[in-house]
Amino acid sequence: MFAWRRTAVRRRVVVNLADKAFTGILWAKRGPLLVLRDAELLEAGRPAQPVDGEVVIERSKVEFTQVLASGGA
Repeated sequence: MFAWRRTAVRRRVVVNLADKAFTGILWAKRGPLLVLRDAELLEAGRPAQPVDGEVVIERSKVEFTQVLASGGA
């Protein structure tokens, strides 16, 4: 059912929310949460902003997730 998350863990992803997105390494999935490391905030019309620490996102807020090709950023 959630095989994409197993294959995406420890890979670089883009997590798209309604008004912004984050790119980073999908480090863990903990219940209703996704944890990204080495993350950047992506907003329309602005340069990518590095984020310190981990980003924790509620899965219910996620519109869709893209798994990037290896080496992609």
